[in-house]
Amino acid sequence: MAEENPAKESCIRIAEELPVTAVDYINQESWDSFFTSKGTDDFCEWYADWPQFRTSLKNLLSFQLAEELNHFSFPLLQPLPEEVSILVPACGASRLSEHLYDEGFTDITNVDFSKVVIEAMMKRNIRVRPEMKWRVMDITNISFPSGIFDAIVDKGGLDILMDSEHGPRSGPLSYISKVKRLLKAGGRYICLTLAEPLVLDLLFSKFRFGWKINLYTISDEASPGTTTQQTFMLVAEKSYLTVVSRIVPFMDVSFVETQGIQVDELLEALKRENTIREEYSKSTDKWYSLEELKQGVNGNIGVIESGRVIKLFLGETGISRFFYTCVLLDAPPETGPFSKQFLVLFLQKSQASQKILASEFQQRLVLQSFKAARLLIIVLDSSYYRLYSDDIREDTGYFVAELCQVGDDDTDAEFTADDGTIEGIKQNKIVHQVSSVLTGQISVEDVIYNQSQDITFRRLYFERAESLMHSEAPLSTEALRQKKEKPKKIDSHASSGVKVEHKILTTGFHKGVIAGLLLFSTHSKRTTKAGGLVKTVIIGLGPGILPMFMRNRLPSLKIEVVDLDPAVLNVASNYFGFTEDERLKVHITDAIKFVREKANSEADGSKVDLLIIDVDSSDSRYYFFFFFFKLCSSGLISPEADFVEESFLLTVKDSLSDKGLFIFKLIPKHYFTSMRAPVYSKLKRVFSNLYHMYVDDGFVEIIFAVKKEAPVELEEACEALERSLRDNYNMHPWINNVLHDSKLIKPLLLPS
Repeated sequence: MAEENPAKESCIRIAEELPVTAVDYINQESWDSFFTSKGTDDFCEWYADWPQFRTSLKNLLSFQLAEELNHFSFPLLQPLPEEVSILVPACGASRLSEHLYDEGFTDITNVDFSKVVIEAMMKRNIRVRPEMKWRVMDITNISFPSGIFDAIVDKGGLDILMDSEHGPRSGPLSYISKVKRLLKAGGRYICLTLAEPLVLDLLFSKFRFGWKINLYTISDEASPGTTTQQTFMLVAEKSYLTVVSRIVPFMDVSFVETQGIQVDELLEALKRENTIREEYSKSTDKWYSLEELKQGVNGNIGVIESGRVIKLFLGETGISRFFYTCVLLDAPPETGPFSKQFLVLFLQKSQASQKILASEFQQRLVLQSFKAARLLIIVLDSSYYRLYSDDIREDTGYFVAELCQVGDDDTDAEFTADDGTIEGIKQNKIVHQVSSVLTGQISVEDVIYNQSQDITFRRLYFERAESLMHSEAPLSTEALRQKKEKPKKIDSHASSGVKVEHKILTTGFHKGVIAGLLLFSTHSKRTTKAGGLVKTVIIGLGPGILPMFMRNRLPSLKIEVVDLDPAVLNVASNYFGFTEDERLKVHITDAIKFVREKANSEADGSKVDLLIIDVDSSDSRYYFFFFFFKLCSSGLISPEADFVEESFLLTVKDSLSDKGLFIFKLIPKHYFTSMRAPVYSKLKRVFSNLYHMYVDDGFVEIIFAVKKEAPVELEEACEALERSLRDNYNMHPWINNVLHDSKLIKPLLLPS
């Protein structure tokens, strides 16, 4: 059924009539108009024709067992062509799907936001290719369930979304997140692209963790009408573990020597990215499977070894429905006597459980508190919310039994779920939930802690951050008086009318920000004395607690807050009492674009004195769901990975005034803590004057980057800060916290 290539004259004419601006390329009406006038029979292929990549694509869809999965013993058999589920996004009138179908790959779903082309292509194929599926759908908002495709074949779709002026922001980012969500574990994203720098930056960074990438060249013997630029095929394979692999290019020397600037730019980007990946791959963290432990890779698992800590994944296809993130701890004998020989502790993923997983010290405290000789901590996330505890115990039973075999006799395991004890929460109530296309689900919760004397705190969560609390604030004393009749029960009708206290900070990060900005305040004082205000930019609004506190407590600041999602502003305004005025403004826009404009501006007073990032990673969740492992694209809980790329750090530096200050929180994932080093390296290449502090029991690291080259004498600065605060603020209670926290700030020294 393969069709002949269109004539040269037809291809040239069609190419001339295609949309010509970036706006037109992503405009549905422009494409509807184009396909209405041209039809689907009058077409030409973009980039490459089928014969140029037929063999390569068929081989890639064969799905041989990947090397890095061998130690898991997963029975992944090579599928038959008709068993491979394929998604073709932004299909247009391309014949790609038809060629694949004719090769035996019949389980193909095509999507495009042009109803005109979908109806025409369905009509064209319904009789000769009856199993082919067609859907009208925007590729930046694909609504299929997670983990249902073996392969996604993208022929120019991502390139179309890119805006060469503004770079890869909401549209491309949303599309890539959908790609990662839709693929099964072991699935492949096959992207035919011109590999322009902006496209490569996006693909390399977003498929860095948990993906194996190969890069191929497509034969340049193009048919008339196809692009004269070299076409590349990038293949990103979804791994079962958060591994960092070098990108492997498949191009011969003769090809490289005969190409021009397009390939030179690609090779430079490839070299830069592989350097970054080498830094990440130096991780000392090691995660094990149960099979590896049984083979003795970490000692004899049948014997309790004093002080041993093992990070492991539990789960096996055919035995369990799920896979689990776990930590196994053996207690030192001197910490006995033990009331339990083996305890299994189930924890819902929360701020407290993340701290436990990130800190061996916290793990030992938990072990000691439960008086167990061996403790297995199993962290449960949103994948398991529909399961009862008995279901999870049954699903983990085989693996727990293996770990119970200590000494000569089997030891029965005791199970417990103790999130309340770990979090220290006495009561909690969901006040509000809303789902946003840009941010996902946003939740507002009122809680009473065991030690809070019945004071209610209002907290904000983003589901994308796996229910890690963004920030919280106590309800005001006025609100507490309104609830005085029933102080021990949270009002089930808690609403936006409840007042939130804006003159108190409770999170370690926010307290550290205030301590740092006051400590490094030399430029702030000069600006204030000159009659101006300290220009402050906060990226990430959240509930607005930090900017509201800064406006109320630090009158010398003029604050601009940047957030991409208007839904976040609505929640902050309606449920946390956030308000704007002449000193506090919110911009609903892309943060990187906003900072770039500040950096490029030559206008007087356009530079920023203080830049704060308060954004968690949109990829901070990961979980096993049945046999589909959803992986993060960065090893960070905070910040968003784009904000620690060297290109953005350079932009930040250019946006700062001469003595400007840049602050953000760095929280690596508990299973990839060694990725701090690569972030430090990138910071050091841009800023020579770096400081940091740890808060929240070491869970959160706050980075302070000072633009000026001369180092700050911290001891002298702390003394000067104390004198200033005593003179200007009359030692309000919050000042004591600032003075304490400022002494925790130390120079950030890179390991030699």
